[in-house]
Amino acid sequence: MTPSDLRLHRKSGILELSYNDGGIYSLTAEFLRVYSPSAEVRGHGRGQEVLQTGKKDVKIDNIEPVGNYAVKLHFDDDHNTGIYSWEYLRELCLNQAKLWDDYLARLQKAGVHRESLAEGVQVVNIMPLNDGGY
Repeated sequence: MTPSDLRLHRKSGILELSYNDGGIYSLTAEFLRVYSPSAEVRGHGRGQEVLQTGKKDVKIDNIEPVGNYAVKLHFDDDHNTGIYSWEYLRELCLNQAKLWDDYLARLQKAGVHRESLAEGVQVVNIMPLNDGGY
């Protein structure tokens, strides 16, 4: 089902899709990035998926139409290889809550976070200190 309207809210990072059936859906840039249909994310076959981490603050820089059937999203982390068909976007809209819960569970199981490495860095002093503290 083709959306009747597609709007990018740059400041919030929300892609809003409206449909003729009255459905209006808001998908975050992070959600769209971690569920990119690209081979980089999905792999080249079942079981080759790559868990995306550090995408909490990713934004969409540009939306490029692909024929009459899809869009290509350009993210500010330089990812732009996923082609989001209208069918796939509709699937993401309808299953957003379950997919998001699945993503959070996979992050937790892997012991990784949504934040970028810079945000989640923990500094550990590995050099022993002498009595003077230096």
